[in-house]
Amino acid sequence: MLEIDFKEIITVGMVLFAVIDIVGSIPIIVNLRAKVGHIESEKASIVAGMIMIVFLFVGEGFLSLIGIDVHSFAVAGSFVLFFLALEMILGIRIYRDEEPGSASIVPLAFPLIAGAGTMTTLLSLRSQFHTINIIIAILLNIILVYIVLKSSKKIENLLGENGLGVVRKTFGVILLAIAVKLFAANVKGLFV
Repeated sequence: MLEIDFKEIITVGMVLFAVIDIVGSIPIIVNLRAKVGHIESEKASIVAGMIMIVFLFVGEGFLSLIGIDVHSFAVAGSFVLFFLALEMILGIRIYRDEEPGSASIVPLAFPLIAGAGTMTTLLSLRSQFHTINIIIAILLNIILVYIVLKSSKKIENLLGENGLGVVRKTFGVILLAIAVKLFAANVKGLFV
């Protein structure tokens, strides 16, 4: 029997929303669109959703197959989030991709939407919540991601350059805090 629980769906959905941070990624999305011209919202959303659902089922097994434990993966994910946050806060560019043909899959679907932080979060959520509720929360977040990607130009025009700067720095600090929390929660597991 399916254990659908709306409270669980809301809880997992909010956690994923904070980790995916699609609203905070608007400045990055706008920057990517300026570089590549067009972002395929449908493709990015579907690929990100598929990556998350597949990782939910095979993630831990895949990591153990290649000899990586969840704690190591989480710490690595915290570093990725940390550097993304630094880019947002300080206005610097660490990640460089020479003339990307399309930003829809890399870096948008992976690692921006379905990145190491999201993957690590999914593995920890799986130990606490029913799988069906996690899948529903993933799908709800992907719908939200699609809406934000589709309307990123309107959001950019609405906020303006100064508004985008404020959003970028605010969500950069939040992302930095998530990175520190992810690191602190998993670094002890490396030495056990």
